Amino acid sequence: MKISFLSRLTDLIAPRACVACGNRLAVGEDCLCSVCNLHLPRTGFHRHAEDNPMARLLWGLMPVERATALFYYAPGTQTARIVEALKYNDQPEVGVAMGRLMGSELAESGFFNDVDVLIPVPLARSRQRQRGYNQCLMLARGVSEVTGISVVEGVIAREKFERSQTRLDRWERMENVDGLFELCDADALRGKHVVLIDDVLTTGATVCACAHALQRVGGLRISVLTLGFAKS
Repeated sequence: MKISFLSRLTDLIAPRACVACGNRLAVGEDCLCSVCNLHLPRTGFHRHAEDNPMARLLWGLMPVERATALFYYAPGTQTARIVEALKYNDQPEVGVAMGRLMGSELAESGFFNDVDVLIPVPLARSRQRQRGYNQCLMLARGVSEVTGISVVEGVIAREKFERSQTRLDRWERMENVDGLFELCDADALRGKHVVLIDDVLTTGATVCACAHALQRVGGLRISVLTLGFAKS
């Protein structure tokens, strides 16, 4: 990859830091330094996208074609720092960069074969105003840049914000998001294969609530892609 003089000058004047370890990024590194990228605890679920721990977690809760996450997520780790930068540190560019990484690593596995559209899990309006952006949309845009698959917004809506999911157990999470999403445009999805994109999957409560809202769409197939997967 050819690095422009302007990029080199910008890095010299305003050095960028790796979101995982905080060390200075080299010219050409995007969001993550090469060392942190190399040591990301990748799940590898995309190699068996129809049957893996994440897919099995969703079985019985929603109809799922394929499911995968880029890395394992755990509090206090470098992967948690990546998610925190994206969600709480006003760094939407991290989502786009990580989306590009997901797209490039999963494309060769066939995960995106016959996928029609990408649907980012929506935020409540109040939460999006507070954050300034939807982190799931940023991830989806990065994936789209690599795969060429369109991102579709507005087909489902999240009208209210319940308690944060962070400290809730599995059943509390399910109750917290029950009925939270509303289908807005069934015609745009009829007969399509969609990929729901979220940041971290813990119990599956949020993506399942989205899937339940989408189930009224005829002939719809749903796959799930997240940045992180939290081991139970």
